[in-house]
Amino acid sequence: MALATVLIDANNFYASCEAALDPAVAGRPLVVLSNNDGCIVARSAAARSLGIPMGQPYFQVRRELERLGVIVRSSNYALYADMSQRLMATIEPWVEELEVYSIDEAFGRLHRPAAGDPSGADLRPGGDLTSWGRRLRAQVQRHLGLPVAVGIAPTKVLAKIANRLAKGDPRHGGVFDLGAVADPDPWLESVAIEDVWGIGRQLARWCRLRGVADARQLRDLASGELRRRCGVVGLRLQEELRGRSCLPLVSLPPAKQETCVSRSFSQPVTTLTDLREAIATYLSRAAEKLRRQRQRAGAITVFVRSSPFDGSRFYSNAATVQLPLASNDTAVLLAAALPLAERLFRPHKPLQKAGVLLQQLQPLEQLQHHLLAPMPLEQQQRREALLATIDALNRRYGRGTVQWAACGLRPAWMMRRSRLSRAATTRLSDLPWVQAG
Repeated sequence: MALATVLIDANNFYASCEAALDPAVAGRPLVVLSNNDGCIVARSAAARSLGIPMGQPYFQVRRELERLGVIVRSSNYALYADMSQRLMATIEPWVEELEVYSIDEAFGRLHRPAAGDPSGADLRPGGDLTSWGRRLRAQVQRHLGLPVAVGIAPTKVLAKIANRLAKGDPRHGGVFDLGAVADPDPWLESVAIEDVWGIGRQLARWCRLRGVADARQLRDLASGELRRRCGVVGLRLQEELRGRSCLPLVSLPPAKQETCVSRSFSQPVTTLTDLREAIATYLSRAAEKLRRQRQRAGAITVFVRSSPFDGSRFYSNAATVQLPLASNDTAVLLAAALPLAERLFRPHKPLQKAGVLLQQLQPLEQLQHHLLAPMPLEQQQRREALLATIDALNRRYGRGTVQWAACGLRPAWMMRRSRLSRAATTRLSDLPWVQAG
């Protein structure tokens, strides 16, 4: 029985999340800014049609956006993460196997129904899954208010192409089944070589120099030539374009090797106290991530840098400390990391950014003890219970409800988010009020 691979991708995800919880901005031009309201990182379809470029610094286009009536929002990552989880939970019952590929993308696999059976009840191979994709798309729109595109094909690379075609041509209505068309060649010829998944800039240039300008020509390129240039990776890509699956779905993501938390400051940090507070804040967040991932860290790296654009000599530095025993205890990590701030701080170097990198991660269940353990087992268990309680309180009542004193109370360097929308899906106080009658 034939299997089909699908790629479900939310359109303009950040901008669509903002519109889903504020119908007043639906259909209007909207952009989302990066940390500290620095530059444009997401655009709605209406904003794209106005020619607003991606990555443009906000201060350079602020007046032009006001003139065009573009709505501007700060990044609301709590909202986007929660909407992503809801999106994946909505998709999961519709497929037999699911791979969450990114915050707004997921691959799925399911059996292809019989030809001429739009309900999918008859499971003979060869049918069209377009009607299935449209029902899924309507379900996501009804549950979450998010527009998605659905690409369907025999392999992951072809599903990427099908998804691109579903988005690019309004006649498809957001769904395209490349595995059901009689002749896929015209569709593959419409996709430029630069737009094929897995083709980087240098490889695209190499292909162009050999007259390979689209996905169909790459599929038909001599395999030996491609193998000499790209090895097995290139051959797998070509086999996927030929409809032979070489890239399996990854249902369980691999364990993380490192965890990093870093932010730019809303204003330059010039005192050691502020730098210690920033590092303590980032480390607390990283430790919370570790506990959620059920991991411990064996080493900590702290890094800082100044602005390359403020006219002074650029300064960038990092320091690493090895822990005697891997830990995810915030107090243990703070005691090891905060002395690094003193080593990195320079009184006459205003700092623009700092970050914490937790390394040598190991699973919680595989902790290697040693004879000189820093605390008895019973005390360690009480510490773990305390940290679990703090994490639960912060999840229930909002981040920072219970925090470490080293983080400071009202730091002036905190990230600027002057245009932040409500986090109505994760914070009770942000729920919209509706008056009837």
